[in-house]
Amino acid sequence: MHNEQNGSDVKRLSAIKALLSPDETRDKVLERFVNLASQVLGISGSFISIIDDNNQYIRASRNFDLKQSTRDESLCRHVVDGEGHLVVVDTLLDERFVTHPFVKGDPHIRFYAGVSLQNLDGAVLGTLCVTDTQPHPFTDEKLATLRSLATLVTSFLDAWNNAGFADVITHLPNRPRLIRDIQQLTLVAPQSRFRLILIDCLDIIRAYELSRAVGIAPMEKLLRQMAQDVAHRLNLPENETLYTFAPGRFALVQPYSGRYSAHNISDLFKGMRADLAENITLDLDVFTGETEFVPGQMDANETVRQAVSALHEAIDENISAMSFDESYDSRRTEDFLIMNDLAQALNKDEELYLAWQPKVCLKTGKTVGLEALIRWNHPERGELFPSEFIPLAGKTNLISDLTNWVIDHAVEQLARWNREYDLIPVSINVSERDFARPDFADQLVAKLAAAQLPNSIMGIECLENELITKSDVAIKGLEGLKSHGFMVSLDDFGTGYSNISYLQDIPLDVIKIDRSLISRMGEDDASKIIVRCIIQMLKELNYTVLAEGVEAEATLGLLKTYGCDQIQGYFFSKPLPASDIEHWLYQKSR
Repeated sequence: MHNEQNGSDVKRLSAIKALLSPDETRDKVLERFVNLASQVLGISGSFISIIDDNNQYIRASRNFDLKQSTRDESLCRHVVDGEGHLVVVDTLLDERFVTHPFVKGDPHIRFYAGVSLQNLDGAVLGTLCVTDTQPHPFTDEKLATLRSLATLVTSFLDAWNNAGFADVITHLPNRPRLIRDIQQLTLVAPQSRFRLILIDCLDIIRAYELSRAVGIAPMEKLLRQMAQDVAHRLNLPENETLYTFAPGRFALVQPYSGRYSAHNISDLFKGMRADLAENITLDLDVFTGETEFVPGQMDANETVRQAVSALHEAIDENISAMSFDESYDSRRTEDFLIMNDLAQALNKDEELYLAWQPKVCLKTGKTVGLEALIRWNHPERGELFPSEFIPLAGKTNLISDLTNWVIDHAVEQLARWNREYDLIPVSINVSERDFARPDFADQLVAKLAAAQLPNSIMGIECLENELITKSDVAIKGLEGLKSHGFMVSLDDFGTGYSNISYLQDIPLDVIKIDRSLISRMGEDDASKIIVRCIIQMLKELNYTVLAEGVEAEATLGLLKTYGCDQIQGYFFSKPLPASDIEHWLYQKSR
């Protein structure tokens, strides 16, 4: 019973908090209601008051100048604490009010009639009142009219509340309502411990793809069914609320000692399924994340952010449940800061530069190509290698900005060299997202033509991954590059996608064996066998084979024996600045 009472208090205070927030459109409608009350009842003054545990706030008024008072001073508390209505024909004839400061002084209340404003949850939020500086008779019919007007006011406020604080698809309370309710806990339980649990039932990207395929209506039906299933599995008591946090994502606030946590909730959702359309059922992978909080010690928005951080960590790590962890969060914050700095570095065109690593022919010992590698001299973090920022950029549109930066600076450098040296081919690394763009090859051709460079001088390197091997769009992008005369290389072969039958489908010229395989050849006989067999297979398929990460002479000798075509690695040269590469180009020109 105590929990139910506490829950209703939270809802009441939450609704009051919302009404006290600024909203010009809402307050204009309330002003119309008080004007209507005065006109219909023939009383010059009227107002709508909101009453919490300590104060009365006048939200809208006509011919009534009071803006706020304590709860104890207000006449309206007799309505809220009493029978829900109060009529005082003449305050000077009522012993309760004859010495009241609002009767003896401003606003000089001589007549008062008020009724309570009760919302759909049964919470009394305040009053609708008419008042005057002169006494008035007030019939039962007029009291009934005032009650009818109060019902209209609360109906409007319920509609306003639902429009702003309810999810339009599931009809559950939404994320703004969740934040508001967490804020209200600072009033009713500021030092108690709670946990906020987020439940993710549907990847939002997948949801958008599905809605494109089947339409909005089936998708909305699925989301409603999902909400019902989640509510059914949780079986929450009346004083606890399930929120729709985002499409396919739900939230729950529990006392820390409550029956649910992210970890035991995840067990409830094993085997969860949802019907998308007739004969189409989805198996749902459910992830949960949580954070604990003390309302009086943590901002509601920070509480929500921590829960989201925990949930995303669970999704990224493919773990069913995760509690907020400061170290994970710090890493994510650090990642964000790096991406923010990278965006600025690209915008200012400072700090980033290209290093060039030679590719050497094993038969002749000559440099036959260069790989342009991006580097970042961060003003505070020092020298950053691509592995420290490119995977992060790959999750955002910054990867395309990086690709454009590399292309522009590589073309600019090649154009300068072309005036003095005989050029050798240069390769750049391009993400699947970029070369799959329909206009990528044409734009690259245009940039080279503007610099008076042939397409054959530029090679494109892409990573071996499932995106490339399974994506028709990516394969078409590579075919487009090949048709324009660009050399296409597959990077890091041997560590990525395991089904190598894709080789017959992808247009490739060069296969680069990953350094992790090459580096183990010195002490691992199994690695020698694997590398030898890979080279033999690739040569029979007529690929040029390049070994990455060659650092030892013994490895070099084995690769030459196995029939490898080219090497790249510290044994021959580390990535060098443009000024040092000019030595190679000068020798070639001679």
